[in-house]
Amino acid sequence: MPDIRLTRIDNRLIHGQVATQWCGVVGANLLLVANDAVAADEFRQSLMNMAAPAYAQTRFFTIQKTIDIIHKASPNQHIAIICESPQDVLKLVEGGVPIKKVNIGNMHMADGKRQVATSVAVDDDDVATFKKLQDLGVELEIKRVPDTPVESTDKLFK
Repeated sequence: MPDIRLTRIDNRLIHGQVATQWCGVVGANLLLVANDAVAADEFRQSLMNMAAPAYAQTRFFTIQKTIDIIHKASPNQHIAIICESPQDVLKLVEGGVPIKKVNIGNMHMADGKRQVATSVAVDDDDVATFKKLQDLGVELEIKRVPDTPVESTDKLFK
């Protein structure tokens, strides 16, 4: 069983907060970005590698590759999975990745979305996806950074 320390939704993927705060708090030494577009974009990967702490390795996998190889992770790999959207997390869960809890960190405002928490904007598809994740037994948590209070996930469903 892979040692998944954190699964986070953050449309910025690897950046200062993830690299400097979350990895240290959860003890992650591997940042796994599960995102089809980034897996094919070496420029974005190089930018994210600059933000990663020196003690952590980075991997940039498609959703399918993550599903295919996550169970081959070494016990010494303490993994933080970072996804851009709840839909990507749902694909991972439905593909057999043993995600028990999702940290919802940052989902930017965009056309058709409504602000429901400090740094979370959702549309109807996001809400339906979060509901499916809950139905599959995945715990949801809205929390921007480790030292801020958890915001109620009830906000997602109003």
